[in-house]
Amino acid sequence: MGVPKFYRWISKRYPTIVENVRPDQVPDFDNLYLDMNGIIHSCSHPDEADPCFRITEEQIFEDIFHYIESLFCMIRPKKVFFLAIDGVAPRAKMGQMRSGRYANPEHWVIWFSRCQGDEKSKTAATEKGKILPPGEPFDPNCITPGT
Repeated sequence: MGVPKFYRWISKRYPTIVENVRPDQVPDFDNLYLDMNGIIHSCSHPDEADPCFRITEEQIFEDIFHYIESLFCMIRPKKVFFLAIDGVAPRAKMGQMRSGRYANPEHWVIWFSRCQGDEKSKTAATEKGKILPPGEPFDPNCITPGT
């Protein structure tokens, strides 16, 4: 979890740190720090709205490696290249998340409407003549804490 509104605060306080540069004008950097949570999430959820979309774990890993490589080649850090990945969630956090998921009736409404939306999108796709690929789509819950 990041620091809420940190980027906005620091960019308002120090406006000269934000620059638009062309790919051929990237300045030299000593360090590159990447928060892998955002990268993993965006590579494993590229197109959830399409019911015909399927992605394998191998493709997710390839997308992650490609994204990291493109960032590394663009920035070319001189000293440090740091990948930050969250570890296992503490037991109290996992318990809190579970109790929130199962105790909150709003969660069930959201989950049920999402499932109905998935069924509606599948039905709409088949009515348009699209062929749904075999197998289940990637389950994004497998990358949440406690799984």
